[in-house]
Amino acid sequence: MAEIELDNDFEGQGDSGASTTFPMQCSALRKNGFVMLKGRPCKIVEMSTSKTGKHGHAKVHMVGLDIFTGKKNEDICPSTHNMDVPVVKRADLQLIDVEDGYCTLMDDKGETRGDLKVPDGPLGQQIQKDFEDGKELLCTVLKACSDEVIIASKVNNSA
Repeated sequence: MAEIELDNDFEGQGDSGASTTFPMQCSALRKNGFVMLKGRPCKIVEMSTSKTGKHGHAKVHMVGLDIFTGKKNEDICPSTHNMDVPVVKRADLQLIDVEDGYCTLMDDKGETRGDLKVPDGPLGQQIQKDFEDGKELLCTVLKACSDEVIIASKVNNSA
């Protein structure tokens, strides 16, 4: 028998092959879960199912809020059809610096990144103020569908 040599070198491939969404049957989706509506990752805030008609499937009406913009999106889908669900990841990162509208953040492995903008509105103003006041902050970063945004901050009391 010939020996087969397998190439198992996965180093450096990262998330490039990972899908940003996965399919889920419409009837299995739940309120407060996530779903793709109009091509955007949304949190489901309302769901209702209509009764089956004479010739059809039950239909699910969903209302979701875009997890990055807060914009409302709606869709109606037969309950037996699949819908895309975004892969959503949350991470708390330590704020190290705020410069030119960007945050420098450090993860628990000590790796830093400086590519996330200070959020607009009250959250961004609070982060800026707390940082200038010398408070040690943890910023919650939400990642879905190749978008990443700071959605919250809190004072780090464990330091």
